[in-house]
Amino acid sequence: MKSEKNIKISPFAQQVYQITGKIKTGQVATYGQIAQAIKKPKATRAVGRALHNNPFAPQVPCHRVIKGNGEIGGFAGGSSKKAKLLKQEGVNIKDGKIDLKIYQATSIK
Repeated sequence: MKSEKNIKISPFAQQVYQITGKIKTGQVATYGQIAQAIKKPKATRAVGRALHNNPFAPQVPCHRVIKGNGEIGGFAGGSSKKAKLLKQEGVNIKDGKIDLKIYQATSIK
C-alpha cells in the first residue's frame, strides 16, 4: 500500500490499514479488535496512532474504529464528524455510545 502523499508507511500501519479496510459500511470495530487481528493484542494505542495518521481515508474507513466500551473515540477530523459519518452509514449512537452487540464487525481478519 503506497500513499499518494509520498509518506512512508510502516509495516505495522500497513497491517492496520489493511484490516480497517475490511470493516463494512454500517459496522464498527474496536481498536483492540484491530490489534488482535494483526496479532499484536497489546498495541491498541498504536492502532489509534496509525489510524490518526491514515493517509488513505476514506478508502480506509478509520471512522469505523471505536473504543472497546462503545464510545466513539478520537478522530483526526473531530469526534462530531466521526459521529456524523457513522450515523450516515446507519450506525445508531445513543448517549455517546454504539451498541457493539448490534454494530460490531465480525469478519475482519
